[in-house]
Amino acid sequence: MASEGEVVSNKQVILKEYVSGLPKESDLQVTTGSIKLKIPEGCNGILVKNLYLSCDPYIRTRMKNLQLKGAYVDSFQPGSPISGYGVAKVLESEHPNFKKGDLIWGITDWEEYSLITEPETLFKIQDKDMPLSYYTGILGMPGVTAYAGFFEICSPKKGEYVFVSAASGAVGQLVGQFAKLSGCYVVGSAGSKEKVDLLKNKFGFDEAFNYKEEQDLNAALQRYFPEGIDIYFENVGGKMLDAVLLNMRIRGRIAVCGMISQYNLDQPEGVYYLANIILKRIRMEGFLVFDYYHLYPKYLEMVLPKIREGKIVYVEDKAEGLESGPAALTGLFVGRNVGKQVVVVADE
Repeated sequence: MASEGEVVSNKQVILKEYVSGLPKESDLQVTTGSIKLKIPEGCNGILVKNLYLSCDPYIRTRMKNLQLKGAYVDSFQPGSPISGYGVAKVLESEHPNFKKGDLIWGITDWEEYSLITEPETLFKIQDKDMPLSYYTGILGMPGVTAYAGFFEICSPKKGEYVFVSAASGAVGQLVGQFAKLSGCYVVGSAGSKEKVDLLKNKFGFDEAFNYKEEQDLNAALQRYFPEGIDIYFENVGGKMLDAVLLNMRIRGRIAVCGMISQYNLDQPEGVYYLANIILKRIRMEGFLVFDYYHLYPKYLEMVLPKIREGKIVYVEDKAEGLESGPAALTGLFVGRNVGKQVVVVADE
């Protein structure tokens, strides 16, 4: 274990240039720099050792040169480490909320050691009986995303028909289980036979299908939802959204969480059947998890007992070592991961 004030090597994952099209491993570079394990004078931040890093689709948007007014995230700087959600251990703290030895989750850089200068947005990990990697997923940002999007935006009622796209991912697998616990009928779509089996046999979805094997998504949804869809949890966008709009029921709700099919396109696909929102009185709402973090304690209260009782399960896909980070992250966009993709930087 490195001692305070020591200069140690610090492996980092760097974005080489802004990315157009599908991100490739070669767009990212693993380099080794050094860091002094001491907080600079006058800084009230914390110094952490990163343990787990979260691969999330929204990271793709930060790999382009964003010139959106009011964008909720900034572009990464080429030549600098990328950042995202992670789990870390505090090595040194000048901040009153944190002390040496604390475990935290929140935004950190993709490197072995990080100086976090504004730690106010970090969460302290209290429940040490849970796997720490869960705080990149079910007990972290994706968990709150699934909870807020499903319960706050969709207001499910028992017996409703729920469709989840990208259903085996970090968020989708939870939405499906929350829907089942709420007494809904749930169908999920995913991109391989293995993932479809997982949805039905592990996560308890009523039905699931491989969208890559469907020539006509509208026909597929009519097959699985002869009565139509009450709630659609949107992770995909594009052609899937269009097919869903044709199959929604009156007063249906669509929570727009992500649109992974669009992130790598220079020209986004159009949506053709938006007029159905009027005809069916559909409410479609986009949301960001930041707006719902105040519900985190309430969410933990709900989810922790269910994990302990085995009523909710969570599947992770772990990549070992920071050097595996580029492949793990870019693999998200070709569906290589099965479940929540995590990079293991170090054991505690």
